[in-house]
Amino acid sequence: MPPPSDIVKVAIEWPGAFPKLMEIDQKKPLSAIIKEVCEGWSLGNHENFALQNADSTNFYITEKNRNDIKNGSILRLTTSPSQMAGQLHERIQSSSMDAKLEALKDLANSSRDVTFAQEFINLDGISLLTQMVESGTERYQKLQKIMKPCFGDLLSFTLTAFVELMDHGIVSWDTFSVAFIKKIAGYVNKSAMDTAVLQRSLAILESMVLNSQDLYQKVAQEITIGQLIPHLQGTDQDIQTYTIAVINALFLKAPEDKRQEMAHILAQKQLRSIILSNVIRSPKPINDEMAHQLYVLQVLTFNLLEDRMMTKMDPQDQAQRDIIFELRRIAFDVECEPNNSGSIEKRKSMYTRDYKKLGFINHVNPAMDFTQIPPGMLALDNMLYFARHHQDAYIRIVLENSSREDKHECPFGRSSIELTKMLCEILKVGELPSENCHDFHPMFFTHDRSFEEFFCICIQLLNKTWKEMRATSEDFNKVMQVVREQIMRALTQKPNSLDQLKSRLQNLSYTEILKIRQSERMNQEDFQSRPILELREKIQPEIMELIKQQRLNRLCDGTCFRKISSRRRQDKFWYCRLSPNHKVLHYGDLEESPQGEVPHDSLQEKLPVADMKAVVTGKDCPHMKEKGSLKQNKEVQELAFSVLYESDEYLNFIAPDKHEYCVWTDGLNALLGKEMTSDFTKSDMDTLLSMEMKLRLLDLENIQIPEAPPPIPKEPSNYDFVYDCN
Repeated sequence: MPPPSDIVKVAIEWPGAFPKLMEIDQKKPLSAIIKEVCEGWSLGNHENFALQNADSTNFYITEKNRNDIKNGSILRLTTSPSQMAGQLHERIQSSSMDAKLEALKDLANSSRDVTFAQEFINLDGISLLTQMVESGTERYQKLQKIMKPCFGDLLSFTLTAFVELMDHGIVSWDTFSVAFIKKIAGYVNKSAMDTAVLQRSLAILESMVLNSQDLYQKVAQEITIGQLIPHLQGTDQDIQTYTIAVINALFLKAPEDKRQEMAHILAQKQLRSIILSNVIRSPKPINDEMAHQLYVLQVLTFNLLEDRMMTKMDPQDQAQRDIIFELRRIAFDVECEPNNSGSIEKRKSMYTRDYKKLGFINHVNPAMDFTQIPPGMLALDNMLYFARHHQDAYIRIVLENSSREDKHECPFGRSSIELTKMLCEILKVGELPSENCHDFHPMFFTHDRSFEEFFCICIQLLNKTWKEMRATSEDFNKVMQVVREQIMRALTQKPNSLDQLKSRLQNLSYTEILKIRQSERMNQEDFQSRPILELREKIQPEIMELIKQQRLNRLCDGTCFRKISSRRRQDKFWYCRLSPNHKVLHYGDLEESPQGEVPHDSLQEKLPVADMKAVVTGKDCPHMKEKGSLKQNKEVQELAFSVLYESDEYLNFIAPDKHEYCVWTDGLNALLGKEMTSDFTKSDMDTLLSMEMKLRLLDLENIQIPEAPPPIPKEPSNYDFVYDCN
């Protein structure tokens, strides 16, 4: 008979004594269990004791988390969180340097636990730490020369404890003084600073800026992007990541009036080239966190274009109209013409003719073409940049199209406006960066005017594709669709430079796009006849069974899942897998992401498949109901699913990516005898069905398949030819 589910068998340690094996009744109050343990070792004052995990986390067991105790866990009897907080509060104020250092080390370790953190914060511990940073450490500054390592460690553990305590979100960031901010900014501004101190200081500045507009103002007065640049020139990728994170935070929170100033700094060649040479082209591979910060920087840089993108042209503004005159002048080289030559009507008709050649929709007043937002004035900026910096290509495109026969000319003006709008959509100009995205493009860090250069490459591509398609003005939208596909396919290959992008686009000609489309769409239209549809229906159950077996095999291999944590950089993991006989789900916690196969016996917990009742996904999951409506939470929701089993209990999952989410939801639904409905199943079904159909129809190549079945022949007049086996 299995043991009751409320009884958990554990081992409990106490320094200097043999571990004690005991059964914990989860229905009993925790205080009663601690009292029982203390009496077993003849310890009084049981209210001064607590239980904690004996693993590397050392987290306290509380009424909230006691259900996480697993069979076979090792627990430790220790002083209660309030006692421990009181002792450390005293110890960190010790006059002995060694004792102080040891106490701060213990505090940094203990502060990861929210139970301890709450008790320490209740003793006004954060104020004590900030005072130590502001003034306390100054007493040891004189000793730096003889005790430099000790001073660095002292400060490092103080700041680590501070970061850990603040990460729990118990105390508001708005409470810190200017003196404290100056001190932290001072550590960042110093050229030779302890790596750990620098890392913590950067993390504190990032959190301050992101969590409080008031603190942003104070931090922005103390530190500039120019002072952060030297930290990008080192080799420590963590320091570089935190530095770019602070730059992003300062940029993200900058008010409108400061945006242009920040833009000027971001556009400086120095910052971009340092990031390109020391980070992107560093011999070290770029980790996910760095990729995310580079993606955020890329998004924020492109978002500077939003103002121009959403600004309509004012047809009365002479300076803006002069840009259109400049485009006409460069194209047709009419600068030698005196302004007063000919009558007004003659000049107007000449301008109208030239604007028609330039490909504007409104030939009389081209300014009206730029009143659509997006792309607004950004399109005109791009056209002028192209005309000035790639003059030969600009003149060639305009003159080439102005001399083509009617309807076959590619309208430069209209194309530029629509292309700018398309590029803004592709690069999501104006949208806030996503919390979990790592999609940065190295080529955008290779040029100071990368968006304009990107436009110049794409407008030449558009002209080339127009000619390859032999398009007319009626085909404009078709050409734009092909160009979008060419750009998207080239970007997915992540070219390292703009030249590499050019060569990739060169290979993606219209002919090549047609071939790719044809291979992807392989015979979809040919497979619509009735006999083939009937064959598809007959094959479908076999393919579905094959997909089901693949999903169950993947569940047997198992997957490492991330536990949700407010601290993105310190993830915890657990592993789940299906037994080979498909009867039990085995799962258990892991210290770190596994490198190889995780053995069954290391996964302590199990859930019989027979006990599973349902699979719920997204916001219906219990662990998602408390989450807010932030964009990053929505992205986590898309990867969340839960298994409901007996007595309304849940096993909650956050899939590492969409692929694993589909595999697991499909596999769990298959175990419950339900339909597999994920996007991944539809994709696999289409791929496998298409392959199977092609194999079965291989011998029928070039044979016309009739729409209706052939008629059944008449019955013979006699059956004398039939041989009776009996």
